[in-house]
Amino acid sequence: MAEFDVVILGGGSGGYACALRSAQLGKSVLLIESGKLGGTCLHRGCIPTKALLHSAEIADNSRDANHYGVNAQFLSMDMPAVNAYKDGVVSKLHKGLQGLVKSRNITYVEGHGKLVSPNTVEANGEKYVGKNVVLATGSYARTLPGLEINGKTIITSDHALNLDFVPKSVIVLGGGVIGCEFASVWKSFGADVTIIEALPHLVALEDESSSKQLERAFRKRGIKFELGDRFKSALDSNDSVTVTLENGKEFTADLLLVAVGRGPVSANLGYEEQSITMDRGYILVDDKCRTNIPGIWAVGDLIPTLQLAHVGFGEGILVAEEIAGLNPQPINYDGVPRVTYSDPEVASVGLTTAIAKSRGHDVVELTYDLAGNGKAQILGTSGSIKLVAEKNGPVLGIHMVGARVGELLAEAQLIFNWEATAADVAPLIHAHPTLSEAMGEAHMALAGKPLHAHG
Repeated sequence: MAEFDVVILGGGSGGYACALRSAQLGKSVLLIESGKLGGTCLHRGCIPTKALLHSAEIADNSRDANHYGVNAQFLSMDMPAVNAYKDGVVSKLHKGLQGLVKSRNITYVEGHGKLVSPNTVEANGEKYVGKNVVLATGSYARTLPGLEINGKTIITSDHALNLDFVPKSVIVLGGGVIGCEFASVWKSFGADVTIIEALPHLVALEDESSSKQLERAFRKRGIKFELGDRFKSALDSNDSVTVTLENGKEFTADLLLVAVGRGPVSANLGYEEQSITMDRGYILVDDKCRTNIPGIWAVGDLIPTLQLAHVGFGEGILVAEEIAGLNPQPINYDGVPRVTYSDPEVASVGLTTAIAKSRGHDVVELTYDLAGNGKAQILGTSGSIKLVAEKNGPVLGIHMVGARVGELLAEAQLIFNWEATAADVAPLIHAHPTLSEAMGEAHMALAGKPLHAHG
């Protein structure tokens, strides 16, 4: 049996980050993946969805071209060409990742792996022993009880990424990040879109002010939504789906996208047999991603932390460094940046007002409207930057809505994670005209010295 310092089950964001960092730290590494290296993020998640959103942005730009003095018009979407562009991006990144894994001398096994003892994984009939075993088997698109995915009229995000046509009408079940991103794409592509969300707001994990702004923007774009009503049933005929809510309302469309979240891939992989502590399919870990079984670690969507690729990267690196004895700092999950890449984008880091208050902070808030920002006017976007801060203390949360605000998160996360106060940020000079100026303006205003805002 081959022996390694680190055996990793799953080659998505968490698994491959752990493999690359472990190899860098001089460990012998085996990486096992049943699908394609890069996992959900690269092949069925972040990368392909953002490519579709970019095509959507260009479609909208062509519709609005005359406003900017450009003679152009929107004719139609060529979905085979959209998919070819999207797949080209994925394939280039996939090749690059394969090259990276090879160059670090990581042993890569393509096959379905299973945990057969606390330190042994079996794949393709071979057994591999690891001084450390890292579980990184990721997540799958969930559905609701009694709601059968047929891949034709009732689909998940996996199917939605490969449609070769633009549906005339779509119902999106779930108003979280995935639901809002696809709703945004399809509206730009020319579909009639209705979102159904059981919670009282779209992107309900965000600050309420961000949710309300997104709802306002979606309403303006003609995206319809039903909030606070639960799904009851779906009836599909050959060419349409009718969704009934618990309140009796009915909606009919060509397609139903089920975007009710993602569940952990943990069944039939030998985890229970090794007595790993689990909860509803998730593996439970400590703040260094250790399970209750010595030598077994778990990262990414398999554990109940934020289901984001960059969290998987962070956890994979943390585990590699902990195994190598570097004693890294645990991850502060409040300090992880979060983005919904719809039009407009919603981006945040840190605490919402509600959470900050519930934790006993003496909260002050400031909202800077992007209407006062030159670049926002040039781009024709509206939105805001909201700061949540401790009175006379550090910034506790930054919440943004508007075009490209995801790009402002880099500075926002430094402000939050370095516990800066508004007065620390106010003297920093931001380039003009950029959207990032709005970050400076917001902090100047909170520090009591607004420039282009009313104090």
